[in-house]
Amino acid sequence: MSLLDDIAFNEAGLVPAIAQEASSGRVLMMAWMNREAVEQTLATGFAHYYSRSRRKQWKKGESSGHVQKVMDMYLDCDGDTILLKIEQTGPACHTNRESCFFRQARDHAWITIEDPQE
Repeated sequence: MSLLDDIAFNEAGLVPAIAQEASSGRVLMMAWMNREAVEQTLATGFAHYYSRSRRKQWKKGESSGHVQKVMDMYLDCDGDTILLKIEQTGPACHTNRESCFFRQARDHAWITIEDPQE
């Protein structure tokens, strides 16, 4: 039995993965992983995900250099969500922000609380 056998991949063969900055605890992003992405993450120590729009596996930061070094990997109680505690190089979000969660609900509207990094 392998670590992968305990993961409850959905009907599309995917599992959500939350990337959390190990030092601060800030949630940086959510992405999808397929079996190959989990295997590559475990083998290399760097986060790999599956792009539903491009229909292929990718290493986070492969083009931007904003890689995620995986410090720890956790599986939730139902086996259907992965938590990656990572060391992030550069911004995590494709909008060039530290986190993908940069909009906050205030007064019935989404307010941007973080500017893009230079």
